[in-house]
Amino acid sequence: MYTRTHLNGVWDAISHHLSGTGEEHIERCIFRNKPIYPGSKVYLPAVFPLAVHKIVAEPPSLVLDDQEMNDQLHSLLVLNKYVTFSQALLSGLIAKNDVQHVFELTPQEREIVECTTSCYVLGRSGTGKTTAMLFRMLRIQREWQLRSEGSDIPRPRQIFVMKSQVLANKVQEYFEKLLESLSLADCTLGELARSQPRHVDHGLVDNDDVPDTQSGIPLRYSELEDRHFPLFLTFDRLARMIAADILDADDPEAKRIAKLLMQSDDTEAVDSFVSYDVFVNNYWPHLHQKHTKGRDPWLVFGEIIGLIKGSEKSLEFRNGALDKATYSNLSSRSNPAFSGERNVVYRIYEAYSKLKRQRQHHDVADRTHGILKALLGGTPLKGPQVDFLYVDEAQDNLLIDALLLRLICNNPEGLFWAGDAAQTISAGCSFRFEDLKAFLHRIEVDQDSRAGRKRVASSPKSFQLTTNYRSHGGIVNCAHSVIELISRFWPNSIDLLQPERGIVDGLKPAFFSGWDKDIAGYEQFLFGASGGHVEFGAQQCILVRDENAKEQLQQRVGDIGLVMTLYESKGLEFNDVLLYNFFQDSKMDLSRWRLVLAAIDGVVEGRNKSQLRAPCFERDESRYVGICGELKFLYVGITRARKNMWIVDKSNKAEPMRLFWTSLSQIQNCTPTEDFPRLAVSSTSEEWAETGRSLSHHKRYTQAMHCFRRANMPREVRVAEAYHFRELARATVGITPLSEQRRAFAKAADAFVDCGNEAPSREQQQYYRTAAECYARTVDNRKDTAVVDRKGRGEGECGNAA
Repeated sequence: MYTRTHLNGVWDAISHHLSGTGEEHIERCIFRNKPIYPGSKVYLPAVFPLAVHKIVAEPPSLVLDDQEMNDQLHSLLVLNKYVTFSQALLSGLIAKNDVQHVFELTPQEREIVECTTSCYVLGRSGTGKTTAMLFRMLRIQREWQLRSEGSDIPRPRQIFVMKSQVLANKVQEYFEKLLESLSLADCTLGELARSQPRHVDHGLVDNDDVPDTQSGIPLRYSELEDRHFPLFLTFDRLARMIAADILDADDPEAKRIAKLLMQSDDTEAVDSFVSYDVFVNNYWPHLHQKHTKGRDPWLVFGEIIGLIKGSEKSLEFRNGALDKATYSNLSSRSNPAFSGERNVVYRIYEAYSKLKRQRQHHDVADRTHGILKALLGGTPLKGPQVDFLYVDEAQDNLLIDALLLRLICNNPEGLFWAGDAAQTISAGCSFRFEDLKAFLHRIEVDQDSRAGRKRVASSPKSFQLTTNYRSHGGIVNCAHSVIELISRFWPNSIDLLQPERGIVDGLKPAFFSGWDKDIAGYEQFLFGASGGHVEFGAQQCILVRDENAKEQLQQRVGDIGLVMTLYESKGLEFNDVLLYNFFQDSKMDLSRWRLVLAAIDGVVEGRNKSQLRAPCFERDESRYVGICGELKFLYVGITRARKNMWIVDKSNKAEPMRLFWTSLSQIQNCTPTEDFPRLAVSSTSEEWAETGRSLSHHKRYTQAMHCFRRANMPREVRVAEAYHFRELARATVGITPLSEQRRAFAKAADAFVDCGNEAPSREQQQYYRTAAECYARTVDNRKDTAVVDRKGRGEGECGNAA
């Protein structure tokens, strides 16, 4: 319930927002036909010709004094998409199906969807890149459906590729709902009455555990048929399918890698793949401490995978990696990380490669190089190429992956690349979109020259999306200031985009400092004014630097809510985010963090630029390259928040960034002597359950267990715990004695059997299958057969697991 004053404020703000749509739009809004009869109050609706009118001016972000009303307004403007009143909409309402209706796009989004050439779409997190991509796919698919009736026009082969299986499933489900809503327009009333509401419930089963044979997608790329398109899958799955077709390659290394990749559930493939977690647990401790001491394993792994092995230049070397001279001579401006320490990093790479060969392991770069070596060496791609290729979050892949993706598409004007180089937090991500564009251009020129033809395809178009639909202006502006810092000192390390804007203004991030001087205030902040324990809600998250920081915080404050590392938060969003001791846990010292003071213009807290005594960047650029990566991590942390961002840090290393933000009025400073906002909010059991399912699907099992406990869902707690036990067991491989590994897998297997005993039928079979796979890793693999026999012979895949 709102007072008339509140409502008037909302309508005034919305009116202000719509004022930027142009005079013609405003005239249409206020237009009214004459009454049917003079003096009556009956008016016929006005009809206007369908046309696209560009926005003539963008109004500033909306501001309301009432923060709760601001949140409501943000939800209205972001979620209230305009849907054309059509037969499809009417049929969807009659059928009561769970569909998504096609909504009106902005002029810029429409331009992307209707673009007839290849294109690059860049935008920060939450700007609608994926939506534009899906609507373009939808347009092509719908045009084929309408034109193919009564004809033999072939179905367009469209493929959507991304890194995350969870996101790929969500995107496919959303696309199918959009397509279904359009198809309802052709249904009769009888057909609508008989239609069944869509209900998709995948349970808590790990998508990666589901055998490829049960996904409806063939194991081999050559087995794809028209009925499989449009196809949504991860790059890893696509690589496995292509690898399965090149098992007969002459190159022994390519053949070995193809064999390992063909079955994702094969024990040998799981154990031999070097992910970042395997690298930091199984490799990093065995490397010479003289080289690893004081260096971040995450940054080193990214340098090895993304630059030494995953860059364009690596394709020029037979072993798929830059030699020492080439790596050492790379430009420090375009590749700032470790620019002064490349000799040491290369020694780490050599030691890692030697150990990897001894263990017969492979990483993502080895996989792509192995497949490319076969395809470029004369082994043809089996099966027809696709017509349209869409790559979402392209920055999460290696640059050499782009070549493999390009080889499967026959249409030089059917490529769509979307992403944000500011979010290169995945291991091995180190390229800009400018690098991707240049690389793909050289690929096109090379292919044309090999075919002996002149280039006839149109040049790809580039688009930038700058309206942030996820977060309000307070958070968006603060995040953009971090991008400006990166662009100022390392302009070649990031794509330069126009400033993004939020639709609605909001609270600036709160920066809490000075708590070490007031222990009472610090405990009041964490535990509440009355001494009662603070309980953070389901849509609130505490972000920390790494696993060590997470353990230390939990030991200090207990189980107060969701605590995640920055890496774990990738791909997730929360209403409220508390970034805890980010600067204190940084490996960069204060003298390096002071670099950001050089970006301050004017006076801040009574000190001018000379009094701040900022270091000179140009005197020793290599000294500060680590700050570039730190700022990218900071950006990721800030952009996880939708409504509130709180930064808590008790280190003097946080002071330079606090002063920088203060000079731009991007934060509100909170000290123990001032009132500070209430942080914790309560959540319902349903909200805890929803967050728990989301975290479980993202493989954040310990956090999912916390949510399910709050939701009073003991069965779901045990399922998440079983998956957590399996993660712990897998982490022992190659590290602990064989007896300990077997005990760990036996514990996980027993937990999955218990889960299967009480699971719904749709999940039961997979839990038994996973239990059998874990038992197969124990000293007595007869028990996995016993599980299958006890739970029912002939239960398909579970029986095969034994």
